[in-house]
Amino acid sequence: MNNIVERIKLSFTESIQTKINAADSILNIIAEAGEEIVQALLEGKKILTCGNGGSACDALHFSSEMLNRYKQERPGLPAIALVSDAAAVTSISNDYHFSDVFAKQIRALGQAGDVLMAITTSGNSLNIIHAVKAAHDKNMVVIALTGHDGGKLTEYLQGKDIEIRVPAYDTARIQETHLLIIHCLCEIIDYRLFGHEDVNTVKRVEEGTYETVS
Repeated sequence: MNNIVERIKLSFTESIQTKINAADSILNIIAEAGEEIVQALLEGKKILTCGNGGSACDALHFSSEMLNRYKQERPGLPAIALVSDAAAVTSISNDYHFSDVFAKQIRALGQAGDVLMAITTSGNSLNIIHAVKAAHDKNMVVIALTGHDGGKLTEYLQGKDIEIRVPAYDTARIQETHLLIIHCLCEIIDYRLFGHEDVNTVKRVEEGTYETVS
């Protein structure tokens, strides 16, 4: 039993240390990414998210907190998780290739000025790389949540794209930090668009006359 408890304690310690290491290197990058999303939303654009496995769950997590809410009551914000349509994912995989499951959806749904949040711990997932290329073809900005050394994905990032790279190599620790980053982005979005819980601010947003909070 003591051995099990020690293993649990080690997981807690490693997770905490990974977040501390990340805080030393990526806070400003997270802020930059948050501002990019805020600006897109102010311009009437939407956020598309994608990932595989645990990262697919993170993509769903972010879109649900955009569409519903994060902490405070507010109008829903436009976000689509490209992992959520089982019929689309399986038909594209079956008729074409799994590497196209996100790219084909982006070509159909993406518009210039939209943001693609691509989540990958390794940076080497072919369907994520294809998604980034499709996003560029649609003149979208890419925010990539990565880990390790960024993987092959870094070769395809360009222009205004933003990479938030967790300085770790353990997949579990990277995913745990990705979730924290997602919550930080939600915090930035809510604060910049809505401020604190203010009925008048929410009313302005619903009327489409809102401005960001400095």
